[in-house]
Amino acid sequence: MAWTLLSSPLNLPLSHSAIIAKTSSNRLWSSTGRSRATPPPTRITIRANSAEQDQAEANDKDKDAPAFNPFGFVTDNPSSRSAIQLPESPAEDGNVGQMIYRIEDKGREYGSSIKSGKFRWFVRETGLSKGRRGTIVFLHGAPTQSYSYRVVMSQMSDFGFRCIAPDWIGFGFSDKPQPGYGFDYTEKEFHEEFDRLLDVLGVESPFFLVVQGFLVGSYGLTWALKNPSKITKLAILNSPLTVSSPIPGLFQKLRIPLYGEFTCQNAIMAERFIEAGSPYVLKLEKAEVYRLPYLASGGPGFALLEAARKINFTDTLSQIAAGFASERWDKPILLVWGISDKYLPQSLAEEFQKGNPNTIKLKLIEGAGHMPQEDWPEKVVDALKVFF
Repeated sequence: MAWTLLSSPLNLPLSHSAIIAKTSSNRLWSSTGRSRATPPPTRITIRANSAEQDQAEANDKDKDAPAFNPFGFVTDNPSSRSAIQLPESPAEDGNVGQMIYRIEDKGREYGSSIKSGKFRWFVRETGLSKGRRGTIVFLHGAPTQSYSYRVVMSQMSDFGFRCIAPDWIGFGFSDKPQPGYGFDYTEKEFHEEFDRLLDVLGVESPFFLVVQGFLVGSYGLTWALKNPSKITKLAILNSPLTVSSPIPGLFQKLRIPLYGEFTCQNAIMAERFIEAGSPYVLKLEKAEVYRLPYLASGGPGFALLEAARKINFTDTLSQIAAGFASERWDKPILLVWGISDKYLPQSLAEEFQKGNPNTIKLKLIEGAGHMPQEDWPEKVVDALKVFF
């Protein structure tokens, strides 16, 4: 590399560069800058030694290298790429406001807002109010929503069932009350509000119950244990069922002070949780529905944060494992288990079944992960039709 300067003579250490100065008459100039004769304008060429040249080339390469992207783990995934990559012009489609406007009406299939007590629930419903085969109530887990049951509900209603799937309070499109203002996200409060909702919807007991997932999904199971007379049959999709069930990192992070507050405001949290437990990547149109509540406001994140900090996982799972044991529970149970679940291994379902083998039947679904109703709804429908 060479630098070319027009100047008067320079004093440079010879150890760093070699200076060759020539006049039009080829006279040499002294390193002190004093001339033997009046010099004409001089062109001085400074040539870097090999070490300096190598360093300069390395610096040029560094400039060409892509900058570190802390969100690479998100932007490299097609289902959430549009969630944070904004266009050059903020007014174009793709910024948060425009994104919400574009997707705000998505994911509300078969649903409406229902007033129950102090809160409004978002409830999906298919089939006739007096389905000839009875009523099925579907309960989702955290951090998702009833949207996951849409295909199963549609097909089961075609088979003659009335299907109902609410978004739990604090989740999906239902109300997200601020903790301390009428709702504190405890198990007792979830149960009480669910009872009120069943009355408002006119759900006659006994009915069929389907439960899936963590946290509020577990509350669905503890509600069943407290209300066995209201249930005809119980179907459980991938859910923690024993004390040995591992707790996903998301819920552990939410319980860490301050760190949890940041974690709960991740708009792509729900879709990431689903994909981490599944062998598949969500299609963009599905990912947007799971993202929408968390993108639209901070309420769902803080609701999840509060619920995750209020639950005692060990006590809750102890209740479930003991409550459905053979000497306590006699209603038929079907375990519909996605064997590719990366949170809950198949061995947990088998362990749970051994506690009450005469009552609990296990149906394994190949190719499905933590949410079989999302991964393979047709196979879930087939299993439910036979069982119900």
